[in-house]
Amino acid sequence: MPRTPRVEIEYCTGCRWLLRAAWTAQELLTTFESELGEVALAPGSGGVFRVTVDGRVAWDRAAEGGFPELKVLKQRVRDLVAPEKDLGHSDRPGESK
Repeated sequence: MPRTPRVEIEYCTGCRWLLRAAWTAQELLTTFESELGEVALAPGSGGVFRVTVDGRVAWDRAAEGGFPELKVLKQRVRDLVAPEKDLGHSDRPGESK
């Protein structure tokens, strides 16, 4: 049986971003219920908010500034785990998957 992807959301505990990380995890698990094997929350520091899929960065607050729009994050995760998946209203019209 093939191993399913692992998403890790590293968040800054000092910034108190646990709820944002947990909400993001819930949204990803709901959208990718059969494509993901695990979503882990990883406490960090220094203002970190980073989402990785099997070690590949889907979003990094330090590099991109701020937090991702959920629509954008779902597209990026989709592109890494299930490029053929239709995200319905979360897909931008005219963009390829």
